[in-house]
Amino acid sequence: MNPIRTLIIDDEWLIRSELKTMLQGYPDINVVGEAANLAEAVQAAQSLQPDLIFLDVQMPGGSGFEVLEQVGSACKIIVVTAFPQYLARAQEYRAVDYLLKPISKERLENAIRKLQSSSP
Repeated sequence: MNPIRTLIIDDEWLIRSELKTMLQGYPDINVVGEAANLAEAVQAAQSLQPDLIFLDVQMPGGSGFEVLEQVGSACKIIVVTAFPQYLARAQEYRAVDYLLKPISKERLENAIRKLQSSSP
């Protein structure tokens, strides 16, 4: 199985850093890039063509959902946010999972399991 090319989109540097560190425990996940705002996220998603995006909802310049609207949602999505009210919208984009900040190792493990079971 090829590594899952992963993009992390979150305006908080600490969240991106912690998530990258946590994902190092998963050899089938390869973080290929990160973005901190809407413009960076759109550019990174278009150029990197990730298989998976960890997507924050609220960020400078717009929402994470706007990224999906601009680049399409052909890849898998795991929403990462501090706001539980976006769950229904995440489901519209067929998000694999919805992680509330702060992310625990157990919840990340569950999300990765869901991702692996949703892959063809």
